[in-house]
Amino acid sequence: MKKLLGAIATLLTLSFTTQAQDYMSINYNFNKGEQFELEQKSRTETYTTINEAQQRVTRDYNNIITIDVTDVIPGKAILTFRYKELRFNFNAKNQNIFVDAKVNKAEEPFQAGLKKLIDQPFTVELQSTGVITKIDGLDNLLSNAEAAFSSLKKDEQEAYKKLMKDQFGTDAFRAWLEQLLIMYPAHGIKTGTQWEESVPLRGGLIGRIDLYWNLQTWDSQTAKIGGTSKINTDKVQTLTLDDDIKATAEISGTTSSNYLVMRNSGMPSICVQNTEMNGNYTYKVNKAKGIKHDLKVPVKVITNASYKIKQMK
Repeated sequence: MKKLLGAIATLLTLSFTTQAQDYMSINYNFNKGEQFELEQKSRTETYTTINEAQQRVTRDYNNIITIDVTDVIPGKAILTFRYKELRFNFNAKNQNIFVDAKVNKAEEPFQAGLKKLIDQPFTVELQSTGVITKIDGLDNLLSNAEAAFSSLKKDEQEAYKKLMKDQFGTDAFRAWLEQLLIMYPAHGIKTGTQWEESVPLRGGLIGRIDLYWNLQTWDSQTAKIGGTSKINTDKVQTLTLDDDIKATAEISGTTSSNYLVMRNSGMPSICVQNTEMNGNYTYKVNKAKGIKHDLKVPVKVITNASYKIKQMK
């Protein structure tokens, strides 16, 4: 009988151990003084059709950002971000703006503006689950950078300020960071586990993004996680587009993401994302812009992005 009870106890122990090994716990785990380097490459193409004529706007980013862990508090960390390299290409209406923030280009005011962002710190407060609770200092950096436009005409100043805010302001930065960094569940997960979160759309459009993740495979050092998102705008809220055009937006879309995550920190070492959105803008009457009545404008937005994060120390 003792042998039988011993065998049963051993089997129960093995069964429990196996079940425990099926689950893993993952969150953002940092140590003060650690440093990461993030490389971003992305292209966004926006197509609008006005009076049967299609227009295309492209935005290309090729940036390197350092991330220093400057403080660790129970349940969260303070990360200090700095642009190390910043290259941006904007093409619209036969106008092309290409800037490399480390290169002088006197004839392009945007160059001087972005140069003021290089090596300047701003902070992100990140909870261990991946929720961003605060971003400090970035808007101040942009305000300082806008001094580079002071010699321009007023309408040109406003256009450059809007371009900078739309591409590099706090809302724009937070929007892509929220889609890059996975928000982890508080409980353990196993292969096949799915979880979700929802965040507001930021950086121009008004609405919500529903984010979904699933654990595909994992080992002692890494985890492969798949992600999707559903994007829906609020079709009633008015927003301001380029050229100071007021409009509402009825746009929806999806994002697909693939992550390879470093389990020790929770940071994705590789992330590849593809987004496609379709719908309509409704331009509001604006006689100064030649819009005599509300105008429905079909729009399509495609973004392809890849990110690499490596730990430097």
